[in-house]
Amino acid sequence: MLQLAGLPIYYENPIGRLYEHPDGYAIVDYKAGTRQLSTYQAFLNHLENLLKSRGWNKMLANQRLLTPFTDEERIWIREQWLVVSHALQREMIAAVLLPDDVFARLGMNQLMHEAREGVLLYRVFNSAQEAATWLLQVA
Repeated sequence: MLQLAGLPIYYENPIGRLYEHPDGYAIVDYKAGTRQLSTYQAFLNHLENLLKSRGWNKMLANQRLLTPFTDEERIWIREQWLVVSHALQREMIAAVLLPDDVFARLGMNQLMHEAREGVLLYRVFNSAQEAATWLLQVA
């Protein structure tokens, strides 16, 4: 189980919450439900701001409640948001807790396969503790 009690909330909107972890990474905790693209873009832009302001390039993404990405969301993530790592001058590192929804899981896998090499290093986990441990081990 993901332990969030006591962690500072950096941002929250209908998409989810962004937390600052004292070990030097962001926690992205998605809420259930459908998303509006503009609200989703705002959420990820705040994640970008958090990473930049702290000099971080790591995140733990809890996608368990995530619904499938729309084509529009997938394109925006791949062609716009993943470019963030270039602005950070570092590869983005993500520990991902996969969605419970099988279609959301398939969409996430497709997006990760489409991501450009050198832009995103990710690994999927069933356990939040294993994900956090891995984040501490990677450079």
